[in-house]
Amino acid sequence: MNAPGVRVVLVTLPDAASAGSMARILVEEGHAACGSIVPGVSSIYRWEGKIHEDTEVLLVLKTSEPALAGLLRRVPELHSYDVPEVLALPVTEGHPPYLDWVADITAG
Repeated sequence: MNAPGVRVVLVTLPDAASAGSMARILVEEGHAACGSIVPGVSSIYRWEGKIHEDTEVLLVLKTSEPALAGLLRRVPELHSYDVPEVLALPVTEGHPPYLDWVADITAG
């Protein structure tokens, strides 16, 4: 089943509490149909000229193309990082009822 318009958005956060808070707000505001929290992500990155290694939490958001712009605007407003990771990936295949649900929930 083709999934035009469905997106998965990846956001890293410092802890489960901030990920849960962000997910709840984004779902309540209609920017996302669902947010799944994946604990224990180890991130190695360069920031301000130094290599860092931190434990983070990955928030996996499911949304639609019409809701994506609002989600991309809202995440940095809610995030504690100066430059948060926010990556939107297109979904090309999936379970049709789930894809329909994501589209319906985020249709506004």
